[in-house]
Amino acid sequence: MTASAVGDGLVVVDKPAGLTSHDVVARVRRLAGTRKVGHAGTLDPMATGVLVLGVERATRLLTYLVGAEKSYDATVRLGVTTVTDDAEGDVLERSDASGVTDEAVADGVRRLTGTLQQVPSAVSAVKVDGRRAYARVRAGEQVVLAARTVTVRRFDILAVQRAVAEGSPVVDVDVRVDCTAGTYVRALARDLGADLAVGGHLTALRRTRVGPYGLDVARTLDVLAESFSVLPMADAARVAFPVRELDAEEVRRLVHGQRLAAVGLGEQPVAAFAPDGSLVAIVSETGPTARPLLVLQG
Repeated sequence: MTASAVGDGLVVVDKPAGLTSHDVVARVRRLAGTRKVGHAGTLDPMATGVLVLGVERATRLLTYLVGAEKSYDATVRLGVTTVTDDAEGDVLERSDASGVTDEAVADGVRRLTGTLQQVPSAVSAVKVDGRRAYARVRAGEQVVLAARTVTVRRFDILAVQRAVAEGSPVVDVDVRVDCTAGTYVRALARDLGADLAVGGHLTALRRTRVGPYGLDVARTLDVLAESFSVLPMADAARVAFPVRELDAEEVRRLVHGQRLAAVGLGEQPVAAFAPDGSLVAIVSETGPTARPLLVLQG
């Protein structure tokens, strides 16, 4: 299939466990017949679920989707601490979690809901002096990352199960999380375990939503291999951003990089559409004017 047959648009993939986000991009490049494929927001290899990819010109939209809020279903194991704060890392310490009550878990989750100062996991993609933190850790360096402000809008407990793992009592907590971009769910698992004084790590993670794109529109790589198509840019932008409808003169001005009068939509990215329904630009208002952030026609 050629790139011209595919067109510009987004592909929402239901990523399987065991593949990196780059692996998924490589497969979609082959399916789309183009090198011009990128993704909005990395998923760890152990994680599954929604990974939003852009094809051809739609890669330019990804900058404005990376900051979208995200939703996850996850399982936190209390009683075991790992190097990576997830099940892929070596075990650092085991603790008897049998004394951790359901009420204590609920209180701990409550304390980790809202606006937080979160320290990302050391084995993360955060850059330290130009190099990814995980690369520094794997090279044997000690990495301490700065805390960042994140917001956990929802942190719900779905189920609590008690078990014995490697001879040590553990508590497995199934949770549902809605959070701002840049929030590490495995850091939530680590911090919940630390708060309860037994340690904790993530054993399962499934991303269920990136902005407006959920599992209901995600397709597996096998399905895409059988029938590959993209969500056209105009359709993708209409559900992802507030919308401004333009007249012909406003289209002309935007295509030439000129500002328009503001209409009260604010500084958030706004999708601006021509009278024929095509996507013209992403704009943002500052004061009395709207300036083009990204022009897609002309």
